Amino acid sequence: MAKYGMVIDLQKCAGCAACSIACKNENNVPDGIFWSHYITETRGEFPKITYTYISTLCNHCDVAPCVDACPVDPKAMYKQDDGITMHDEDSCIGCRACENACPYGVIYYNERGVAPFENWQSGEAAALTEKVGGTVIPYYNPDRAITYAGIRRENKVEKCTFCDHRVINGESPYCVVACPADARIFGDLDDPNSEISQLLSSNDSTVLLPEAGTQPNVYYIHRFDVKE
Repeated sequence: MAKYGMVIDLQKCAGCAACSIACKNENNVPDGIFWSHYITETRGEFPKITYTYISTLCNHCDVAPCVDACPVDPKAMYKQDDGITMHDEDSCIGCRACENACPYGVIYYNERGVAPFENWQSGEAAALTEKVGGTVIPYYNPDRAITYAGIRRENKVEKCTFCDHRVINGESPYCVVACPADARIFGDLDDPNSEISQLLSSNDSTVLLPEAGTQPNVYYIHRFDVKE
């Protein structure tokens, strides 16, 4: 069984946010919710300005506070054998304990949801609008529903799943595929011959908030040093 992780090369990353856009398209992520996001920081005073852009997503931690915090049985937030931290919408009671426990702020609460629909691609716009109760969904990827709700319900949490519906078919998460700079590398951390393992063995790497003790499986290499 593989143990999946991701490396993000910060010197290759162009800060274009293609990963965030691709994630929304692939996973039908609604407005105001970000499975793939970023941290930006501007430091200094003109003309000596430093700008930092760091892509973020669920870290799929080995010691996952979100899983520990989930109060239901069976757990709504849980670890798969392949290391992916998954969410069971049916078990989720919307208590937001996982969201509050996550030190990275990458779990989102969906207050609105989206009206249920079927076969929305067919028919004229007026008929479609009526069919979905006045809510027209301009884009929907049915592949997301292979392993997880294609459209999540209201009053539930949601987050990145490493595009597990693609991973089970031997594909990389869509953010990896969409990155124009090849800054994201996904693979098996337990395979010493995988590209991700080779990168981690030959480069210094960092994780976000190492002091949190969560043992993240998203790593950053070639981080820029900021000199005052």
